[in-house]
Amino acid sequence: MKLRMSVFLLFIIIAPVNLFAQKVPHVYDVENRGANFAAPVLPTLDQLPEIKELPDPFAWSDGSGRSTKFSDWSRRRNEIAAEIQHYEIGLKPERPNDITATYINDTLIVNITVNGKTLTLTSAVILPEGEGPFPAVIGVGRGSGSLPSDIFSSRNIAQIPYNFGQVMAWQQTRGNEPINRLYPELCDMGAYAAWSWGVSRLIDGLELVQDELPIDLKHMAITGCSFAGKMALYAGAFDERIALTIAQESGGGGAAAWRVSETLGNVETLGKTSHVWFMESLFQFANDVDKLPFDHHELMAMVAPRALLCLGNPDYEWLADESGYVSCQAAKRVWETFGIPDRFGFSIVANHPHCQLPDVQRPEVEAFVDKFLLGDATVNTNVAVHPFPEVDYAKWTESWGNDK
Repeated sequence: MKLRMSVFLLFIIIAPVNLFAQKVPHVYDVENRGANFAAPVLPTLDQLPEIKELPDPFAWSDGSGRSTKFSDWSRRRNEIAAEIQHYEIGLKPERPNDITATYINDTLIVNITVNGKTLTLTSAVILPEGEGPFPAVIGVGRGSGSLPSDIFSSRNIAQIPYNFGQVMAWQQTRGNEPINRLYPELCDMGAYAAWSWGVSRLIDGLELVQDELPIDLKHMAITGCSFAGKMALYAGAFDERIALTIAQESGGGGAAAWRVSETLGNVETLGKTSHVWFMESLFQFANDVDKLPFDHHELMAMVAPRALLCLGNPDYEWLADESGYVSCQAAKRVWETFGIPDRFGFSIVANHPHCQLPDVQRPEVEAFVDKFLLGDATVNTNVAVHPFPEVDYAKWTESWGNDK
């Protein structure tokens, strides 16, 4: 009798969490559900308070308190998005009205027209044999990014290369890039605003040609490595149609937190990162990172409740993977609070070249692909691999409220 009662009590404790997790969507059918929320107040540098710890992702920007209700997350997520755009990367323009797309000779062609000027995206799609619809990965630079292509081809997953240079060059000339012809008023935008805009327009194109190009729009991923790992992270954060983001070795400006990186050695800090990837005005914070109202654990948190896997490589000091580890532990709190911890994972593994997936990390990538692109709910995606057992990550979040 006591055993039965114990089992019953365990069920009523666990069941509400599991039932709630089942109700949390894995992906959405629009780019940004919260686009109509009003932007928060965005103070100037001298008006911003110092925040020594990592900012609380659940705290409202106006200081009025915090909310861990999932029903409030879309609003809070859009506060974070507004801050990142205002202080760091610049405005990511909304979807224009004039977009056309065709799929001819295995190539997706998307034409985006604004104010009489047209930008064209092309992507040579690698489509599996069969009728589909097929899950898909958008790879920065090539079909699978820097991940082995057979991870996807062996699973009948389409590969869609993103030719980011068609939007903005790797080292942009401000005001003279393809996207600037459409938005000349945004001449100061950083590359990560431009590149994430391009990913969203590529997805728009996939929606427009879905009768000819059989892509399963509910099961799309994006991936890239190094500067392209940052690109994948921003794209996944800012477009809720992406079900899975795999950010590989993204370093400073990616998974790593600016505040934590300041305490480390020769790493990519805010003051040392590429100016053209961000707005020039970001660098007023080079000696005042504690005044940023956000940090990059919140960039990662913007992906929630969708799936995110961050991969690191501590052999390369510049990547600041200790900072990435702390940032991941902080971001993880968001998925845990919503009862979906299996949708976030991180793996920081040494002894391999930059942007070359080692065999030991491959099962972790495959697990996330199997669960979030192929729908295999039995796969274990509770991934938290790192070489930093002595790092006190909790000190960076001590002032946060109770998430429960």
